[in-house]
Amino acid sequence: MSAVLQKLKRFKLRALHNQKKFGVAGRSCEEVLRKACLHLQLPVPGSSLCLYEDGTELTGDYFWSVPDDSELVLLTAGQTWQGYASDISRFLSVFQKPHAELIQAARQLLSDERAPLRQKLLADLLGTVSENIAAETRAEDAPWFEGLESRFRNKSGYLRYSCESRIRSYLREVASGASLLVPEAREEYLRVVGAMGQKLQAARYNSSYFDRGAKASRRLCTPEGWFSCQGPFDVDDCASRHSINPYSNRESRVLFSTWNLDHVIEKKRTVVPTLAAAIHDAEGREVDWEYFYRLLFTSENLKLVHIACHKKTTHRLHCDPSRIYRAPAVPRRKRPARQRP
Repeated sequence: MSAVLQKLKRFKLRALHNQKKFGVAGRSCEEVLRKACLHLQLPVPGSSLCLYEDGTELTGDYFWSVPDDSELVLLTAGQTWQGYASDISRFLSVFQKPHAELIQAARQLLSDERAPLRQKLLADLLGTVSENIAAETRAEDAPWFEGLESRFRNKSGYLRYSCESRIRSYLREVASGASLLVPEAREEYLRVVGAMGQKLQAARYNSSYFDRGAKASRRLCTPEGWFSCQGPFDVDDCASRHSINPYSNRESRVLFSTWNLDHVIEKKRTVVPTLAAAIHDAEGREVDWEYFYRLLFTSENLKLVHIACHKKTTHRLHCDPSRIYRAPAVPRRKRPARQRP
């Protein structure tokens, strides 16, 4: 069929790095290219058309197989396009200091986009570049504090509270383990729990783990507040590279509450029963409660994990038998008295 009898094909077209689109119709690739160059006042020689989605060049043979209303990018001599990922790469190049024009461009792309996958990519990107990570106080980032009590005046303070709340809940669970013991051993168990509570109180319930302002050795995040998933209990790292910054915006703050501080050696199935059994079977030996303290409340046995990396299966790991009781103190030998000449 001749080009004269062919129906017009419609396209949405824009120049490289220009978010403004316009409609073009034609019966051949050459006609569409000519009209596009005329509209944008660009030279036809050296110019070409490609699909926005994946960068495939539009040629005469390929022209009729492209669906109507496909989005095209007009390239002039020397320009290249690798698909819509190029837009994301361009955004990422200014990721550290997003500016108003970048955010507006992302919003424009999102408003025009209909493909679900690209909608999600753009929405996630827009959420990221719109973050107010550096802000710390309620006055600097009021939306972040929406839904929180007025007593929380800075982000670090709330996240310290969030971490402390988790650790306090672990202490309550440990205290409930007293019910596993007969009355004779229960008193000693509660004494040990009390000692753990005092140590936690002195350490502020290890709330610094979520505080980006804490010393590097005392926090689980970067100085900017980025947390990385440490992976399931049975692997060394997170294969999915999950990360989150709860300091960035309200949505991330809420989502961070679904991340878990997972006990590698399980708290309820293993550590608490082992502690209870150790006290019951002590027979004069001194339980090393500080070993259990580290397993229950510190990063020695806690991994911060994304909800998808939190395996609910039995871990089948055990406490170290050699560390359950303190080694008995070896009495110091007295030196024999020196005889006077």
